Amino acid sequence: MSDRIVHIVDDEAPVRASLAFLLMSAGFAVRAHDSGPAFLNAVGDPAGVCLVTDLRMPEMNGVELLEALAERGMDIPAIVITGHGDVPMAVAAMKAGAIDFIEKPFEDTVLIAAIERANAMADARGDQGPGVAAIQQRLDQLTGREREILTGIVAGLPNKTIAYDLQISPRTVEVHRASIMSKMQAKSLPELVRMSLAIPKR
Repeated sequence: MSDRIVHIVDDEAPVRASLAFLLMSAGFAVRAHDSGPAFLNAVGDPAGVCLVTDLRMPEMNGVELLEALAERGMDIPAIVITGHGDVPMAVAAMKAGAIDFIEKPFEDTVLIAAIERANAMADARGDQGPGVAAIQQRLDQLTGREREILTGIVAGLPNKTIAYDLQISPRTVEVHRASIMSKMQAKSLPELVRMSLAIPKR
């Protein structure tokens, strides 16, 4: 396990307490903050730090927090926690530098695994899964229809909306979605989004 300190940023006290208890029980050193600005004021050296932040917060949302870190040149492995339906915002967070996002509700083990993965990626510095060439090879295997559906998935659209836009059935979208996950060798939606964002737009 990495010895990075996990900083939790969430405006709801019960959530902060619950996450802190969970992560301390799992052996992590934890600090909790009630807002993005509070975290920015508290964190000094970004080395040895990992961030778990809620996406929707009143004073400064998760995307704005990541943008503020980038402006300061602080390279901190970050995971965003998002409510159902916030996938477009979560994608924006990944564009702003988040390593992963987790949709609520989630199992405790999912968050712990995400933190361990983020820490390992940050410690390895550059060992972040398949390279652009490998991802492009997988992308080239997709049919035209699968590429259209992938665009909808990365935009955070639900299957029903994608189906309506493409004038196909939601069941057909599900079948294509499964095929996309298989061809891209993606184990989860965040991983699929991460790979899609790695390909430079032409």
